[in-house]
Amino acid sequence: MSHNKFSKAVTQDPTQPAAQAMLHAIGLTDEDFQKPFVGIASTGYEGNPCNMHLNDLSLDIKKGVQSSDLVGLIFNTIGVSDGISMGTPGMRFSLPSRDVIADSVETVVQAMSYDAVVTVVGCDKNMPGALMAMLRLNRPSILVYGGTIAPGCHKDKKLDVVSAFEAWGEKVAGTINEDEYKKVVQNACPGAGACGGMYTANTMASAIEALGMALPYNSSNPAVSQDKKEECERVGAAIKSLIEKDLKPKDIVTRKSLENAIRLIAVLGGSTNAVLHFLAIAKAAEIDFTIDDFQALMDKTPFLADLKPSGKYLMEDLHNVGGVPAVLKYMLAQGMLHGDCITVTGKTLAENLAEIPDLKEGQKVIYPISEPIKSSGHIRILKGNLAEGGSVAKITGKEGLVFKGAARVFDGEYAANDGIRNGEVQKGDVVVIRYEGPKGGPGMPEMLKPTAAIMGAGLGKDVALITDGRFSGGTHGFVVGHIVPEAQEGGVIGLIENGDIIEINAEENTLNVHLTDEEIESRRKDWVAPAYKFESGVLYKYIKNVSTASKGCVTDE
Repeated sequence: MSHNKFSKAVTQDPTQPAAQAMLHAIGLTDEDFQKPFVGIASTGYEGNPCNMHLNDLSLDIKKGVQSSDLVGLIFNTIGVSDGISMGTPGMRFSLPSRDVIADSVETVVQAMSYDAVVTVVGCDKNMPGALMAMLRLNRPSILVYGGTIAPGCHKDKKLDVVSAFEAWGEKVAGTINEDEYKKVVQNACPGAGACGGMYTANTMASAIEALGMALPYNSSNPAVSQDKKEECERVGAAIKSLIEKDLKPKDIVTRKSLENAIRLIAVLGGSTNAVLHFLAIAKAAEIDFTIDDFQALMDKTPFLADLKPSGKYLMEDLHNVGGVPAVLKYMLAQGMLHGDCITVTGKTLAENLAEIPDLKEGQKVIYPISEPIKSSGHIRILKGNLAEGGSVAKITGKEGLVFKGAARVFDGEYAANDGIRNGEVQKGDVVVIRYEGPKGGPGMPEMLKPTAAIMGAGLGKDVALITDGRFSGGTHGFVVGHIVPEAQEGGVIGLIENGDIIEINAEENTLNVHLTDEEIESRRKDWVAPAYKFESGVLYKYIKNVSTASKGCVTDE
């Protein structure tokens, strides 16, 4: 079988002399024209610790690809730093960047007739965007995550990017001074790598490893480590094997492997963003998978990891006690995984894990299944009159399971930040942040700033927060996001008034406002949809094309 089944359209066709002349210009020989072409898609850019080292890793990957007798060709796609754009108008572009990444990788690989693709990814939206493209293309593919950042340190306390946000809340509340605040900010992020807790980047990377689309240890090897460098050098041989076997993403991403990925997210206490992204990934894989399937898997999987944001350890600590493969091995032994799913190694998940050491004796990062932090998953899909199409809550159990309180309503995140700063939010309130959905935001921005400010102000156990926007993987506390229908589309969240009683129930998975149907209808008659915030450009196109959060915010329905 021909291993260059796509590239031969430009390298072997005698009617394509101009294409061949241009390929000679980049240094390729007639001998190279016989080899498969591997596109290496880097999301590297200088502006973000998560991505600053990816162009270098791409060069390591290219070396391994070339020495495996393949042609490696690096190209770039975009990225947005969630941590830097958080709390600014730029955050509106973060979720749309996922679809731009997917579209651009698909575009280049199709247009340039590459036979296989390696994606090199860092910040949150890079992983799902790259994987969506790989599934749409369905050519031999491997995802390489750039790895987690090393912990920061101040006064013998481990720090990460969320420490900086929470320090701002502490400064506002007067519990730390300006000097102490500055020291946390200066020491939180020591260099290259993605945010260190079980936030969205590490959640997605871990889940994609469980899914079988990355090499073992890919998600937990730290960014600045010999382990990461050696892993990158192994990618060439692995992609060659996939090309020879014609093993493609849709052979690997199946209903069963999706279940493996989501059960790992439950065990690790991963980010709520995973719901949005895995709905989009399932669509790209042409697998019928809904938010209700997500809930069913959460119901039967315990939460075991004492990782930030709700716990105390960082991804590097998990790496030091055995990494994600050791967690998967433990889960397999407990009957939580389908071991027969094929992976990018060409072996099944169970075969990969057979050679892996167990979690280190005496480690404290992962609790035993006999003593879970919570006996079922922390991500809950809540429905009710406030979220007829669904919503996503992150309930670790530390906050309790039911919250009932009076609404404190803000039209948009900035108004909420001001309100929290000015002391408008009191113990017992349910903060409502609306008009931040996929169309209303637009782009469904993350709300780390208000949740971190609530935590820093010492209100974390006494205040709940609901929104039609999203939460950062760094968020903890009693929070509900992804409310469908969103306010912009006439959802009930747009009709709430200050003082209305809202009840969040993670035992019954409900989200309701205590209003009669008649009262809701009466308010709806007076409601006028606000104008869209953009009338041209990327976000206008996004508003016009994006689906609801319960469908994964895909733009190609």
